[in-house]
Amino acid sequence: MAKEMKEFQLYNSMTKQKEVFRPRVERKVGMYVCGVTSYDLSHIGHARAYVAFDVLYRYLKYIGYKVVYVRNFTDVDGKIIRRANELGEDPKALSARFCEEFLADMADIQCLVPTHQPRVTEHMDQIKEMIAQIISNGFAYVVEGDVYFSVDDFPNYGRLSGRRLEDNRAGERVAVDERKRNPADFALWKAAKPRKPNWDSPWGPGRPGWHMECSAMSAHYLTHSFDIHGGGMDLIFPHHENEIAQSCAACAKSNVSYWIHNGFVTTSDEKMSKSLGNFFTIREVTKVYHPLALRHFLMGTHYRSPVNYTISQLEIASEAVFYIYQTLQDCEDALLALKEEAEKNGKICPAAQDCITKLHEEFEAKLSDDLHIPTILNSALQESLRFLNSSLNMLKKKQPKKQQLSTVKSLAELEKQVKEVLDVLGMLSNSSYTEVLQQLKDKALKRSGLTEDDVLHLIEERMLARKNKDFSKSDQIRSDLGTKGIALMDVGKETVWRPCVPVQQEKPDVSVQQEKPGELVKQGNPVPPAEKGQ
Repeated sequence: MAKEMKEFQLYNSMTKQKEVFRPRVERKVGMYVCGVTSYDLSHIGHARAYVAFDVLYRYLKYIGYKVVYVRNFTDVDGKIIRRANELGEDPKALSARFCEEFLADMADIQCLVPTHQPRVTEHMDQIKEMIAQIISNGFAYVVEGDVYFSVDDFPNYGRLSGRRLEDNRAGERVAVDERKRNPADFALWKAAKPRKPNWDSPWGPGRPGWHMECSAMSAHYLTHSFDIHGGGMDLIFPHHENEIAQSCAACAKSNVSYWIHNGFVTTSDEKMSKSLGNFFTIREVTKVYHPLALRHFLMGTHYRSPVNYTISQLEIASEAVFYIYQTLQDCEDALLALKEEAEKNGKICPAAQDCITKLHEEFEAKLSDDLHIPTILNSALQESLRFLNSSLNMLKKKQPKKQQLSTVKSLAELEKQVKEVLDVLGMLSNSSYTEVLQQLKDKALKRSGLTEDDVLHLIEERMLARKNKDFSKSDQIRSDLGTKGIALMDVGKETVWRPCVPVQQEKPDVSVQQEKPGELVKQGNPVPPAEKGQ
């Protein structure tokens, strides 16, 4: 008998409310997400959208759906043509190059490859066929080689965005094409201009309008009716509004069950975008922060809310990722010797079983409630990591064999549940734990402007100062490194370092006792961000 699918809710931009997700075909989901216009490197606003839909894709598969995920490339557009002219490059070659750069960025931030990634230039036949159908159905008209959609002939225009036709009149700064029947009419096909890419069509050579491509490609891969259409909130109008009009004009039965939109990334509370020039590319961020830190940062705010880009939040995310991977590494090391024996003879302790059950239930409950990822990252997952570290500390103490095997069994089972959660969130790297930890340290060194040799030299200086009872100097070395995002940990007679959130310099407090020889500065794993300030 087939397993019953878990019920979950998604916020539908069309109905302006959360709805229980019910696919059109049992156990199958068709999802289309608008992709990038490939004329430049992608910024973290793009990353925000595709990380959000990547988690949705992963979760749908996790709860048992077979998903066909389509994400397109707009590889012919005015922006591409202008950029190619600026660089003296062929538009097709430039667009192909930036498609590949985008794919590299998506792999870097752990986004799964969609089922289909169609490009506009490869689907001209489907686009022209749909335009011809729209004209035949009386919803579009031809003017001197251009084809325009007639919004006056589509009574439901504006139902997604809630805008009225009178709200769509061209503004004073927008040149109005007098050939249009209504200023709000939009292009389905644009007549060719000299020395610009074009394709033959029944209306003369030209290229498709931006909105047209997604209607044609979504219908080609998912039929005219499918489950989920997604993108950023900035696409609600005009892009998705126009898509709905085009698709319904071509096929009266056209329907998307759930319109899902993610919030903006902002800088100084202003939307990040290339047009405003206030954006950071994914590459600029991942040059100095681990891609998993960027992903963690983007998931730290609910996908429908705006997320304000700040260095401090990236630092916190980076420390959180280090804490996760250090815990996993410590578990792997601890389980090496006794895991096999514990599998046979160990029993999970009640406290560990409670922790496993709570993580599993909260994970599914929160993701099933419109993908409430932040609650998982900041609550249930943190509790599980703390439990793992507590169990690791217990293993360091002498225990009866039965209790030792119980601790190991408990560790192994909870670690398995933690990894399952991280996998669905896209936080499990293909690299080993050791490699990820080293990558995080390398990025921290780059941000600090130091090399590992510099840090090791300063550790030696500090050890010598402590030996000479020059605690003021040893304190200063530790403090200076802390401001650069390097934390020192004294473990026994050894001092090691790890990345941390840079500590703000404070005025000396004479009431604070200086460190003494043998006193632990930090021991074990770093304190998780959720515990800071408590």
